[in-house]
Amino acid sequence: MNAVLIAVALSLVSAVAYAAAAVAQERLASRSPGAGTLRLLGSGAWWWSVGLNASAALLHVVALRYGPLTLVQPLGALTLVAAVPMGARMAGRRVSAVEWRGTALTLLGLGAILVTASGPAPDGVLSVPEALAVAGATAALIGMLSRPGARPGLRHATASGLASGVASALTQSVTVAATDRSGPVLSVQVVGVALLVAAFAAGGLVLSQTAYRGGLGGPLAMVTLSNPLAAAVIGLSLLGERLQGGPAGMLLALAGAGLASWGVVLLTRAAPAPAPADDDHPVAAVLALEPGSATPEPALVPRPHDPGHLTPATR
Repeated sequence: MNAVLIAVALSLVSAVAYAAAAVAQERLASRSPGAGTLRLLGSGAWWWSVGLNASAALLHVVALRYGPLTLVQPLGALTLVAAVPMGARMAGRRVSAVEWRGTALTLLGLGAILVTASGPAPDGVLSVPEALAVAGATAALIGMLSRPGARPGLRHATASGLASGVASALTQSVTVAATDRSGPVLSVQVVGVALLVAAFAAGGLVLSQTAYRGGLGGPLAMVTLSNPLAAAVIGLSLLGERLQGGPAGMLLALAGAGLASWGVVLLTRAAPAPAPADDDHPVAAVLALEPGSATPEPALVPRPHDPGHLTPATR
């Protein structure tokens, strides 16, 4: 089978697994918004989401062995496309027309990007100094985005996407270096970069869990956009990857990126507002009372000293 087709197929399955993990993380975050990382370690639902993320990451690693970053990373946007119907089903609602339009635009944009990104299997790797420079710059940027301030959900989501994108770029270097058979499998380069991959992957997971406390749509959209952006910058600037088709291919890729971005924006705006609690509605509050739990209003009787005024009767 063609290497590009293998990369695309693995990326599709990986995106579905990532979507399921994102929905699970968002539901866990909404149930326990104040839970810290240590408390999450004792949650079975948290470990299910970690397992889904690990499975998706493994498929992603294999896809990176067969396809370039500029091909595999944009397919990560399908995570948002898959998460929309999953989240709607878990919430017991239908997918809205705006969500379907956002999905269609995202798919059209991805199709245009894939036409220009379908290059050969990767053979370039990051050197140790390059990997350290990328890791240092990314860590500094993540630190800036994670500082206290306004809109922490979107900033944490952006930081999570950057961490995941850099982890993917470093993973590709590890995979290529470990399988090219030109040197030892456990060389200093492979082991050192693998440790960086583990650190960024774990950081991206924790940052995304924090971001999902504000909902699924907006944070997942930011993760979806920042992840391939970070990986594409590394692939085009350091790994020698190129878009196909020359200037025309570049224009097509930009148009596809614009369509996909607009589709993501629509999916983000289409996120429904949370339904009001039953206690906020007066009728629902009355119906929710169990028999005998309601406290009847005291009867009004005239005061003994003033027949013109009423006072609650005592029982």
